[in-house]
Amino acid sequence: MNATGPRPVAEALGITKRFGPTVALRDAGITIRSGESHALVGRNGAGKSTLVAILTGIQRPDSGTVRFDGERAPDLADREAWQRRVACVYQHPTVFRDLTVAENLFVNRYPAGRGRAISWRRMRRAAREVLDEWGVPVDENAPAGALGVEDTKMVEIARALSRGTRFIVLDEPTAQLDSRAIERLFTHMRRLEKAGVTFLFISHHLEEVYAVCQAVTVFRDARRITTAPVGGLRRGDLIEAMTGERGTAADPDAIGAPPADAPLVVRVDRLSGPHFTDVSLTIRAGEAVGLTGLAGSGSHQVAEALAGLYRPDSGRIEVLGRPVRLGSVPSALAAGVGCVPRDRHYEGLVPELSVAENASMTITDRLGRLGVISTRARNAFARRAIGDLDIRTDGPDQPVSGLSGGNQQKVVVARALATAPDVLVLINPTAGVDVKSKRSLLSFIDRSRAAGRAALLVSDELADLRRCDRVLVMFKGAVTGEYAAGWTDHQLVASIEGVTLSDE
Repeated sequence: MNATGPRPVAEALGITKRFGPTVALRDAGITIRSGESHALVGRNGAGKSTLVAILTGIQRPDSGTVRFDGERAPDLADREAWQRRVACVYQHPTVFRDLTVAENLFVNRYPAGRGRAISWRRMRRAAREVLDEWGVPVDENAPAGALGVEDTKMVEIARALSRGTRFIVLDEPTAQLDSRAIERLFTHMRRLEKAGVTFLFISHHLEEVYAVCQAVTVFRDARRITTAPVGGLRRGDLIEAMTGERGTAADPDAIGAPPADAPLVVRVDRLSGPHFTDVSLTIRAGEAVGLTGLAGSGSHQVAEALAGLYRPDSGRIEVLGRPVRLGSVPSALAAGVGCVPRDRHYEGLVPELSVAENASMTITDRLGRLGVISTRARNAFARRAIGDLDIRTDGPDQPVSGLSGGNQQKVVVARALATAPDVLVLINPTAGVDVKSKRSLLSFIDRSRAAGRAALLVSDELADLRRCDRVLVMFKGAVTGEYAAGWTDHQLVASIEGVTLSDE
């Protein structure tokens, strides 16, 4: 103990990191002390992931210092030294599914027997000792792929502890766990804390921060904003630190909501599936509705269900009064639904094909006769889309892989608009694009409204959601709030995080 509390296990001081013109961290830092669970929170883009990459030796800062137990961090090339000081358990498992638990615990460092061959008996015995020492109730001989998410995370923690690591980063560890598994994980964390293990806990669920952490650091806009004891920090103050004071309210008069008697275009009634339960919503002609929530809230899957990309178990979707077959993209397209999917690289584009080929995929039957596509008709359509959407390209024949991220996204939008849809579904439409492209992409919402379309926009970016007439918030698979234009950052983020501000 020193004058300010337990010794620092890990410190990042004065960290700056740039990726080209983008500043990911600016003179940022954090101090994590021995035996505590320290939360790191912030909105997307705040710099949390970059800080973790630097703390775990994945990336080198442009300036600043990282220390473990008061000593400078090892060279990035010395991976064994890093593994003795810090480990990260990510949201997605890093175990080898086809290997046993014991083999995963000692991967790349199997104990040797006679003739330097692997001693499987020694390895299994050592694995059992590690699992017993740290209270991990799994069979060392079980295939890792047969474990549940909770046990897999505990095996990953045990693997780090077996190397001598006593500082572990938990990156969204509860994202795939139910409430009972989350509480068991927290019980393990408290027990390990008492044994001298220190955690950096990253979560979008602020109530979990209050349940399991003793300290919290808030990042915003690539900077550290504050560090405080959790017990003395009001929930409202934590939300304020995450959101800041800039542009807190949307202007309801600037939105121009559709008239109350505008035709009902979309009706989603009691939609249920593995990711959500009893979700209902409506969208009128000329209305843009935002849908937001944390990872795992079900918001993406609801939007994908409307576009036919996801098949729910039950419920009903109607467009202009006609039912849409659940889980059917052709049925959704025929009903008049256009979609910008959440990942243009894996769901939105074929990079080897041209701008014209990508933009016209949904209307190939209209570009020729007898199943033969007219290159002239396709290129004419593409040129109109290039002009309408201001796509910066050498022409219709340019491979879409040669475009910038923002222009690639505009090609995806062109394809969604090609069928002249009555409903436009946009899922994370501004992800990974520059500021100018963001403004251009968001203008499509205003243009859709003016054209009388119904639009559903799924995003966790507050700037995106400001273009909507109202915003629905999902939390743990259910719609838990609805906000008309005029909401504040403070109000909406609290609802997204599942925090009741009156409960201080």
